[in-house]
Amino acid sequence: MCVTAVESRPAGVALTPSPGGHRPFGARVKAFVALTKPRIIELLLITTVPVMFLAAQGVPDLWLVLTTTIGGYLSAGGANALNMYIDRDIDALMDRTSQRPLVTGMVSPRECLAFGIALAVISTVWFGLLVNWLSAALSLGALLFYVVVYTMILKRRTSQNIVWGGIAGCMPVLIGWSAVTNSMSWAAVILFAVIFFWTPPHYWPLSMKVKDDYARVGVPMLPVIASNRVVARQIVLYSWVMVAVSLLLTPLGYTGWFYTLVAVLTGGFWLWEAHGLLNRAKSGVTGAKLKEMRLFHWSITYVSLLFVAVAVDPFLK
Repeated sequence: MCVTAVESRPAGVALTPSPGGHRPFGARVKAFVALTKPRIIELLLITTVPVMFLAAQGVPDLWLVLTTTIGGYLSAGGANALNMYIDRDIDALMDRTSQRPLVTGMVSPRECLAFGIALAVISTVWFGLLVNWLSAALSLGALLFYVVVYTMILKRRTSQNIVWGGIAGCMPVLIGWSAVTNSMSWAAVILFAVIFFWTPPHYWPLSMKVKDDYARVGVPMLPVIASNRVVARQIVLYSWVMVAVSLLLTPLGYTGWFYTLVAVLTGGFWLWEAHGLLNRAKSGVTGAKLKEMRLFHWSITYVSLLFVAVAVDPFLK
């Protein structure tokens, strides 16, 4: 997560504005940028741009790549800002979110709400006028799904929140494809499924690390309500399905030997790490020795390498 370090204090204690309510302009700009969660958006764009290369079977129009990337940032940024507005109560009580702009007081709730809505509207119009209206609809759908279905409905009610809420994070794949072709394809659907099955085993290791935070605010992430063994078993299950789905592109004729090689090698290492986590959980290992964050960090590397292969593969067929 990208947060703004304004002042160190215990979680749950709001920042008291300086006399006269002065908030430095530079810090305010950084706070509004932080509302968009740039680090998360980087990951979304990693799955958008390579798909455009696959859809074009080569280099797509670079102006289209730029406009799609900007639109994607604006849309995801709006969704993230609205997420922070809705979750500002629990963000103030969690250690990992205690420096977010609404908690520190650097941005007011009203400003955050207006900022999120403005980005949602601007991004939709941007996509419609500069890319196409199919991409605009997919972008708006992803934003609404993340804000309404995940943040407002699922997150605080079910341990499967990240499973179904992760659909929003899969949408950039479809947006990238539709930006180039103004249509859909089984290739895009398969890559959508890869991200869908990637999301839980990507996020659950992090949730295992910070489960006390989630427990404190009553958010039923799977590691909060289930043992490490149960969570690790679910991680292994989703990991196997993810790797299997990632290999469907080649027999269906969308990719060649390079993508297949990368998918096999990176997927194989992922499974090695996932089973290692399961074995440690079965042995009753806890704390730092569980090493759950190894899989979390690898998951980011995995998806980056896999989608780079998606972009490179058309040039090596």
